[in-house]
Amino acid sequence: LKVNQSLQNIRLGNNQIGDEGAKSLADALMVNKSLRIMDLKGNNIGAEGAKHLGVALKVNQSLRHLWLTGSNQIGDEGAKSLANAVMVNESLKEVLLYSNNIGAEGVKHLGLALKVNKSLQEIWLCKNQVGDEGAKGLANALMVNKSLQNVELSGNNIGDKGVQSLASSLVVNHTLCRLNLNRNNIGQQGAKAIADALVCNHVIEKIQLTKNKSLSG
Repeated sequence: LKVNQSLQNIRLGNNQIGDEGAKSLADALMVNKSLRIMDLKGNNIGAEGAKHLGVALKVNQSLRHLWLTGSNQIGDEGAKSLANAVMVNESLKEVLLYSNNIGAEGVKHLGLALKVNKSLQEIWLCKNQVGDEGAKGLANALMVNKSLQNVELSGNNIGDKGVQSLASSLVVNHTLCRLNLNRNNIGQQGAKAIADALVCNHVIEKIQLTKNKSLSG
């Protein structure tokens, strides 16, 4: 990959790449200019591997899609490393990070990056531990971000407070089209906040609220 300039799509899902393998791929990304899609899902990549990938993505300006889902465990430190890259990267369109043991702290760093990033269109954070504080960090980003079109937050223990923050951002955001809040802990107050936001927002096309245990009656 350091010398190849034709390959655009590499799928290495469900192997045992680990941090060392991620480092090798990161070294290649530092010089490769052809890859558009890199699928690394289910590869036991941790914070150290994410750190190397983050360094590479500060330099690489050709990769469009990075998939680090399922059976990776980059955690808050790994999320911070990727966030630092997102701050300066101008090519990434989609980053998939679901099931990575990312908590509110890691999501806050991602939120700070999304305040300045102008290229990312989709971020998937399903099945992490975003919570209300992490949702607030993302909401602050959505207040100013003008590129994100899809935010996936299913299964993140987000309650009414977190959803109220997100709803406030929907009042001023005019680019987000899809918001997935399935399998959280949203209740009547959160649902009302979203409903009130929809009175002002005429851009969003899809909001998912399936299986919110507190949302009834």
